Amino acid sequence: MSAAHSLSAETLVALRAPASVMSRLREHFGEHGLVSGVDTAWSIELEIGIATAKLDDGGISFRVEASDDTSLSFLQWSVAEHVYEFAPDEKPDILWQGGIRPGTPAPYFREMTVVRAAQVTPLMRRLTLRGQNLARFARNGLHVRLLFPPRPGVEAIWPVIGEDGRQAWPEGERPISRVYTIRRIDVAAGEIDIDFVLHEGDDMPGAQFASDAMPGDIVGMTGPGGGTLPHSSRYIFAGDETALPAISRMLEELPPNTHALALVEIAADSERQQLALKPGIELHYLSRNGRPAGTTELLFDSLRALDEAVWEGAPYVWVGCEQAASRQIRKFLKQERHLHRSSFLAAAYWRRGRAGEIDDD
Repeated sequence: MSAAHSLSAETLVALRAPASVMSRLREHFGEHGLVSGVDTAWSIELEIGIATAKLDDGGISFRVEASDDTSLSFLQWSVAEHVYEFAPDEKPDILWQGGIRPGTPAPYFREMTVVRAAQVTPLMRRLTLRGQNLARFARNGLHVRLLFPPRPGVEAIWPVIGEDGRQAWPEGERPISRVYTIRRIDVAAGEIDIDFVLHEGDDMPGAQFASDAMPGDIVGMTGPGGGTLPHSSRYIFAGDETALPAISRMLEELPPNTHALALVEIAADSERQQLALKPGIELHYLSRNGRPAGTTELLFDSLRALDEAVWEGAPYVWVGCEQAASRQIRKFLKQERHLHRSSFLAAAYWRRGRAGEIDDD
């Protein structure tokens, strides 16, 4: 084992139809990394490490390798989660040798304290959170999951590692979780900035927490997740205000001499943000002018209206917006622009008329 992957864990999972599960696992993991080997023994190389699977006597033996405990934990969790998904009627025992010890605090969890709050625009509020040992959150992922108290006065419980390597919870009322972008991270200071869109309406725990947050308030954080932006010399970004923190960070972190065009839908001109952009990067705001979020086709129409020259040179396209809009744009990119699925990401950040997170296909 190389020094780059100094941590490892192994398990043997007994299954009635191991070959079928092996095949489905290989197909799934192949969408996220580089697969090598044959049907009966293969490895997948991911950003965070390596997972190896081999048909064994009546089951599958797995080995996961990573350079840090967070990555190793994510690999153990992913293997277990997908074995259960692809063998739903069996509920096999998954017991890891080595790796993250069951019952210990999740290595990807941090307890964070609010230290500052500031209004970026009328509808965007920024919280600065402070915690310990944040270096792992500066790579292999733009996003984190924040864990909010389920209701006032309830003592928080935080995740631990289960016997099968997946996330588990002690007894108590679980926190409410939502996914956000790390807008800024300062590892030396132990600080991150999170930007919150102040949605109106009930069942908006993140917006409510951001509106009421005071220095000293506690929130849980797990991550990082969401991967990283693939390398390209040219990019097209499109998103609404929920994706503006992610688009802003990606634009600001693009290498010199990179060309990018960003289209961002906002509620009104008052929501424009001034970003420090390098030469070759254009940012255009599309205002709804009072129309409700999720009711326009501003992003779709703007993408379709782009000059043909913008599409030349195989730009990578990144999209984050409301679910119906993301599906419409995904269809356009595939059927009209004929982009391969590796050349774009069209993610549903939210769904009109529905609170909380969504499963988008």
